[in-house]
Amino acid sequence: MTATTHLPGDRFSRSDYKTLGLAALGGALEIYDFIIFVFFALTLSQLFFPPEMPDWLRLLQSFGIFATGYLARPLGGILMAHFADRLGRKRVFSLSILMMALPCLLIGVMPTYAQIGYFAPLLLLALRILQGAAVGGEVPSAWVFVAEHAPLHHRGYALGFLQAGLTFGYLLGALTATALARIYTPTEILDYAWRFPFLLGGVFGVIGVWLRRWLSETPIFMALQANRDGAAELPLRTVLRDHRHALLPAAILTCVLTSAVVVFVVITPTVMQKSFGMTPSHTFALSSLGIVFLNIGCVLAGLIVDRIGAWRTVMLYSLLLPVGIAVLYASLISGGAWLGLAYAVAGLGCGVVGAVPSVMVSLFPPKIRVSGISFTYNIAYALWASMTPLMLIALVPWSPWVCVGYCVVMGAVGVGAAAYFPGRHTRASQRSLACES
Repeated sequence: MTATTHLPGDRFSRSDYKTLGLAALGGALEIYDFIIFVFFALTLSQLFFPPEMPDWLRLLQSFGIFATGYLARPLGGILMAHFADRLGRKRVFSLSILMMALPCLLIGVMPTYAQIGYFAPLLLLALRILQGAAVGGEVPSAWVFVAEHAPLHHRGYALGFLQAGLTFGYLLGALTATALARIYTPTEILDYAWRFPFLLGGVFGVIGVWLRRWLSETPIFMALQANRDGAAELPLRTVLRDHRHALLPAAILTCVLTSAVVVFVVITPTVMQKSFGMTPSHTFALSSLGIVFLNIGCVLAGLIVDRIGAWRTVMLYSLLLPVGIAVLYASLISGGAWLGLAYAVAGLGCGVVGAVPSVMVSLFPPKIRVSGISFTYNIAYALWASMTPLMLIALVPWSPWVCVGYCVVMGAVGVGAAAYFPGRHTRASQRSLACES
């Protein structure tokens, strides 16, 4: 590496599009490995817990194991972010997908409660912890990797497209679940077919590792290395000492993003089956449609970021989030009238998922960027995503409108953050962007 390393230009080059496409596709395959668990939460609750346990308790414990994967995110994310800031984004970006795929493959071949008793849920828990650590390193590294490759004035579009790629992993999971529900009977799925999606995840992992071989290190990190401007001390120590002002807005925005994902992708498909009596195939088909529009919403949000700014876009989509979820649940409660259209509206309304990353990467300077994002994002995501599913699953039997009320509160939080923080952090963001100009 030399001092002549070039920073991103003003326009997307063919190489930029290749990098963005490979990063998004690899991220989609990794997110599939993580999220496929939730599409089979009902099935896994029957396979990995005692049959005499009440259905609601088995489901709650299954979601508890899913949530534990989120709790493991800070451990993996902070450790991997340290090496991303010290040794390079690409190495960690490639390692995370391998750490995700191997546990997914092992879940597909592991014994159930009927074969090894309580060791089965314990083993499942251990594998979910490993997956949580992997995804904790994947998302912040992916954001920074793409942002540092993209032209500065098109960063919103690049990050929105990346988020669409990551959410495409949810779509892969929904399509896989839909296919299994139509090909196999419920008995066949319980007997053996539930393993196929997890085995497929192992194959996806191998493909993802191969794809990331073709990625190059980010120009900004190479420039830091060439100018010997890498972190001389622990990057996280620098974050906690010099950039505390960025931690609160980053954590709040993470909670808003998390709320959209949890309600729309994690909770609603289960609610549709348990509270509204929909068949798995119908549920997963509708979920797939909704995720397609979530992908579109992420890209649109990124384009809007480049037009009006990241904070204003976050405010806009914080207003749209509860509107979209309210339309979806109103349709469910009224008997499913225009449910496909309602799911599409809700997906577009969750575009805050595509807007938040643009704010996050502007809050921290390049040499500690992965550590700063990873520390706040993973801790906030772990706490919020581990508590929210359990809370909503417990309260939805009382009223499905709980999910709508929750999104109203989180939308208000997003609007408040977008109104309050930009003025207080404008100078810090400008210094961060100046480092890349």
